[in-house]
Amino acid sequence: MTRPTLQDHLEGWSQADALRRDVADAVLALAGAGMKIAELLAAGPLAGPLATVRGYHADGDSQKELDLIADDLVRDALAGAPVALFGSEEADEAVLLDAAGTLAVAVDPLDGSSNIDSNATVGTIFSILPYVGADSLLQPGRAQLAAGFLLYGPQTALVLTVGIGTQIFILDRASGAFLLAEERALVLPETAEYAINASNLRHWDVAIRCYVEDCLAGADGPRGKDFNTRWVASMVADVFRILVRGGVYLYPGDARRGYGQGRLRLVYEANPVAFLMEQAQGGATDGRLPILDLVPLSLHQRVPLVFGSRAEVERIARYHCDAAAMPERSPLFGRRGLLRA
Repeated sequence: MTRPTLQDHLEGWSQADALRRDVADAVLALAGAGMKIAELLAAGPLAGPLATVRGYHADGDSQKELDLIADDLVRDALAGAPVALFGSEEADEAVLLDAAGTLAVAVDPLDGSSNIDSNATVGTIFSILPYVGADSLLQPGRAQLAAGFLLYGPQTALVLTVGIGTQIFILDRASGAFLLAEERALVLPETAEYAINASNLRHWDVAIRCYVEDCLAGADGPRGKDFNTRWVASMVADVFRILVRGGVYLYPGDARRGYGQGRLRLVYEANPVAFLMEQAQGGATDGRLPILDLVPLSLHQRVPLVFGSRAEVERIARYHCDAAAMPERSPLFGRRGLLRA
C-alpha cells in the first residue's frame, strides 16, 4: 500500500484558501530544515563538536553548537516561505523575515539539546500563527493555524496538526519524503504511566507532591492501581510516547529560584504541544487552566505544563483547585510521615 506523503496531506487540506497554502509552505520548509538537522545528529561527533557550549541565554540556560546551527537552518528555511515574523528560543527578540508574509512562526530549534552528546532523542518544536502585526507571537494558543514537532531518534518523525486531528509522519530516507504513519493519533483517555523529574520532589507544591505520592502508593493506595514512571528529559520524546501509548507529563513550577512558573516556554513549547494534545483528544494545562486559553505576555514567557491522558490531566487540576478532591493521606504519606521532611 502506498502511503500518502506530507505534501499530499497538506495539498488536500490547503486547497480551501490562500492562507492554508501559506501554512503548507511553512510546514514543508520546516520539514526540509528538520531533515538537515537529522543528518547532523545522525553523524554525531563526526559532524563536529555539536554539544559544545557556545553561549548562554539571558536567564542562564546554555546554548550548544547544534542549538545555533539548528536555529540558522530553520530561519533560513522559513525565509523562503511566506513568514513575516520569526521567533526562536535562541534569539532575544522576534525578527521580521518578510514584510509581505502572512504568518508568524515560533520555534524551539532543538528541544532537549542537553542530550546531544548522549545520543538521546531530541527535536524541533514549532507553532504557526496568523501574522497580525508586531505582537503576532503573543496570541493565545487557540489562534494557532498549525503546530507540531520533528523528532530525531531511531526514526525521524514529524508530528503535525493543522486543526484536523494529529498526524504522525515518518521520514523515508530512500525517497526523502515524510510518509503518513498515523492518520489520527489519539491519546488514551486513562493511563497508569506518568513522567516527572522526581529529583525535585522536595521543591514541589502540595498538589503535585500528593498526586505523585498517590501514584507511588500503587494498588494499595488511593488510586487502586500500579503506576510506571518514564522520564526522558527531552519533552518531544515524552510527547511522542504519550501519543503512541498514553501517559501524563508534568513539569510544574516549584520552589527553586527561577522555577516558580516552571521552565518550559509558553509560546513555542507549551502552546504547540497543547494544540497537538487537544487534537488527539488529550489535555494540556498549566496545572489548573487550559494552556491554549492563556495569553502570552512575552516571547520567552515560562509556564508550568501538564499534558497527556485527559483523565489524569483533569485529576491534577482538581488536586490544585480543590483540596477536598485529593484522597485522604495515609500515615506513610502524611505531612509528618516517612516521605515528608
